[in-house]
Amino acid sequence: MKIATWNVNSVRFRAQLVTRFLRDEQPDVLCLQETKVENGLFPALPFHKLGYTHQAIHGQKAYHGVAVLSKIPFRTSGRETGVQDFCREGHARHMGVTLANGVELHNFYVPAGGDIPDPVQNPKFDHKLHFLAEMEKFFARRKAKSDPVILVGDLNVAPLENDVWNHKQLLGIVSHTPVETRLLGEVQAAFDWTDTTRHFVPPEEKIYSWWSYRAADWEASDRGRRLDHVWASPGLKAALRSQKIVRKMRGWQKASDHVPVVVEFDL
Repeated sequence: MKIATWNVNSVRFRAQLVTRFLRDEQPDVLCLQETKVENGLFPALPFHKLGYTHQAIHGQKAYHGVAVLSKIPFRTSGRETGVQDFCREGHARHMGVTLANGVELHNFYVPAGGDIPDPVQNPKFDHKLHFLAEMEKFFARRKAKSDPVILVGDLNVAPLENDVWNHKQLLGIVSHTPVETRLLGEVQAAFDWTDTTRHFVPPEEKIYSWWSYRAADWEASDRGRRLDHVWASPGLKAALRSQKIVRKMRGWQKASDHVPVVVEFDL
């Protein structure tokens, strides 16, 4: 089973890039973030024609939004799946589904947090810290860590030193501050998640999934951050087969500033 996650940064604007990615990579499930569209205007048909007939959409006008596109049937109702209330602002930032093969899948879009890493001065940063704390509480309540569960999404935190282009310079920059990396570490510890990228790529190696639009030449400067993640529960760790970050897609015309992360499981 191949799972992909991608902050598409407007699914209507980049629908053709989504279909191109689906043809190229053929994931069984694609989780999108920052879709920026209300449910009724989501461009479902081109993805449906490619075999992604099972779709769960949680969107809002112009901002945020998540979606799950799947070749595998799923359900969204149930104790742990569907839309959970992680976001105190009421944003569309989570969608959970349970696939027909029994895998529970959670798709997250964690708030970016603004520019000032101070929860008193910056309500957006305070919101981000609150969201991460709610994620930790949700998974800490779960007892059956042997359950097959996958967490994916734009978590908007680059947790390790080599998840950013310059650790020392970015310690005071939102996405890599100590308080954010600590909180994300608590979310990971709450369910003993395996960070699938770092399962295959040693922490000594730099690797990114996001490059700013501000760079005149993103590839030459290579000032990236690893903000996009796929985590596997202990019950799925032994099933991990491969992972890749599709870096080349940052160079596509009209590209998102994020690129997909693709992980294969032997199920």
